[in-house]
Amino acid sequence: MFNVTKKSIQWGEETLTLETGKVARQADGSVIATLGETSVMANVTFAKAPKPGQDFFPLTVHYQEKYYAAGKVPGGFFKREARPSEKETLTARLIDRPCRPLFVPGFKNEVLVMCTVLSHDLVNEPDMVAMIAASAALTISGVPFMGPIGAARVGFVDGEYILNPEVDDMQKLRDNPEQRLDLVVAGTKDAVMMVESEAYELTEEEMLGAVKFGHDAIQPVIDLIVDLAEACAKEPFDFQPPQYDALYAKVKTAGEADMRAAFSLKDKQERTNAISAAVTKIKESLSEDEQIDPNLGSAIKKLESGILRGDIINGGARIDGRDNTTVRPIVSEVGILPRTHGSALFTRGETQGLVVTTLGTGDDEQIIDALHGNSRSNFMLHYNFPPYSVGEVGRVGSPGRREIGHGKLAWRALQAVLPAATDFPYTIRLVSEITESNGSSSMASVCGGSLAMMDAGVPLKSPVAGVAMGLILEEDGRYAVLTDILGDEDHLGDMDFKVAGTTDGITSLQMDIKVAGITPEIMSQALAQAKDGRMHILNEMNKALAAGRTEFSEHAPRIETMQIPTDKIREVIGSGGKVIREIVETSGAKVDINDDGIIKIASANGEAIKKAYEMIYSIVAEPEEGKIYTGKVVKLVDFGAFVNFFGKRDGLVHVSQIANKRLNHPSDLLKEGQEVKVKLLGFDDRGKVRLGMKMVDQETGEEVAPEKAE
Repeated sequence: MFNVTKKSIQWGEETLTLETGKVARQADGSVIATLGETSVMANVTFAKAPKPGQDFFPLTVHYQEKYYAAGKVPGGFFKREARPSEKETLTARLIDRPCRPLFVPGFKNEVLVMCTVLSHDLVNEPDMVAMIAASAALTISGVPFMGPIGAARVGFVDGEYILNPEVDDMQKLRDNPEQRLDLVVAGTKDAVMMVESEAYELTEEEMLGAVKFGHDAIQPVIDLIVDLAEACAKEPFDFQPPQYDALYAKVKTAGEADMRAAFSLKDKQERTNAISAAVTKIKESLSEDEQIDPNLGSAIKKLESGILRGDIINGGARIDGRDNTTVRPIVSEVGILPRTHGSALFTRGETQGLVVTTLGTGDDEQIIDALHGNSRSNFMLHYNFPPYSVGEVGRVGSPGRREIGHGKLAWRALQAVLPAATDFPYTIRLVSEITESNGSSSMASVCGGSLAMMDAGVPLKSPVAGVAMGLILEEDGRYAVLTDILGDEDHLGDMDFKVAGTTDGITSLQMDIKVAGITPEIMSQALAQAKDGRMHILNEMNKALAAGRTEFSEHAPRIETMQIPTDKIREVIGSGGKVIREIVETSGAKVDINDDGIIKIASANGEAIKKAYEMIYSIVAEPEEGKIYTGKVVKLVDFGAFVNFFGKRDGLVHVSQIANKRLNHPSDLLKEGQEVKVKLLGFDDRGKVRLGMKMVDQETGEEVAPEKAE
């Protein structure tokens, strides 16, 4: 009944297996990839004809994590998987980015790639397995895909690169100074197509070494996919790239002069309007059939690309007149919003980000429900890209894949310099509002985020800056690496290469290649050029603020931490939370306590923090023998007085210890509710507290010398 094909290799410490032919047999391509005991199913389907008038390639990639894969029930009210999580969205992008450029140019049939996590061993990260499964499914489906690609994760410990480090190692990246890198590499047999990384100030040489290590590591995976395809791949789909030479010749004749003049305009809006006018003129010169030709968009893009790329590769100036290494003018401002905890406005040319920092308490941490278990995050970065930032009218709603991806890239760049939670017990939320965009708004978010956190008083280890690099690579081998690319250079170029870091090293690297031909030499030049650009941007940022402020905004909460013995946690919380609620209501401060006995007390009012601290201290601290306390008489008996002197602790002042004279009854000198000064004399055999009054001056609270105790 089943015609199963299965291929396996030993890959690193685990066995990698690809299987097809048993499940989802109606899909054009279906592969289950298994690494260790982590399994991901990838299914590929594609339309056998493009939609009429389709002028773009409609590739859709979905990645789904099923909670049953890890033996878990989803959280939430409905108890089922619903909208994609951030992790699922980012992984879908991770699969899409290296695969999309490898489809045959001109192919416009709809393609759907669905990856589903079926089993997760909590050791091997499923995103890498999903990328491999998707590549294999595409390769055997018959779709015109010029793969396969392989993918690998690279760690860096004690100067050594690690292939596919375990999930726990990556989850604890921030807490483990020895683990300095989480890098994902995807590529073909001959070229790296995509890099995504989170790093802890690695040098350019170390990052380049990690990319090379990862590319070498994926070679056996690519061979495995080829082996599978040779055994069971479907016949290639009959597709011939469209020929539109005649149409392109007409487009070029009608619009080259106007298009070249448009690309000479330095202002983005003027240039956009001029390009739009040139396109309109081109269309008006064509016949009705040519105007609706689905290849018209490709012909116009070819004209635009030829003008922009030709000027640069032949040694001319870029669109805005810069050379290949110059960064656009930068203006950095901080503290521009009066009520926020920290704010910055970072402007680089026609790209601008307004970034705001909010400091919160432990209650504000993000709770993440994932396959590997629940976790908490005290650092969030949210990126917003409204239509007005590019002068357009558009839909405004929940964040899309692009916004989530750009926000995560900026998050990765900044997390490496955050202070330890034990040193800075705040939850940090950054919001980047992109108010203008013409090239690398994600890197503007990095720069603005660094400044906004320093403005809020966050003690960053170092300021962080980011820069986007581009590439023009011609078929004859000539190339140009561009620093601080514009939007048009990104759109019409061959590489989007974003590098962020400090003066000491790289904290994040993201690379997407549109052509299969980038060499280590080109990457090395791009990294070196990016370092120069990063240093320039950091110098410009330092003119606004070079280090974190030493004082918080008056509107920001203050947090004080205290450590208590774990066996005292129950006493602080009380039955049903009664005690901790009383502390919060009485003091006005927020109190958060974890299982390790670390208590965070937060309030914008210093007196509230002090009051809560004293209340907690009185519960958990032990009274010290020989120390003088202020207490209150709570009960009088024939043989003495019981005094509440330390939180809820009471002790007995024997009648003989009340005064230096004989008393008939303690009521001769004391009454209930009276405040008195007492010295802790010690504990009796049963642990009861013995107090004394006669050796303490009741006015000053000082101990009376023996010779004066008359």
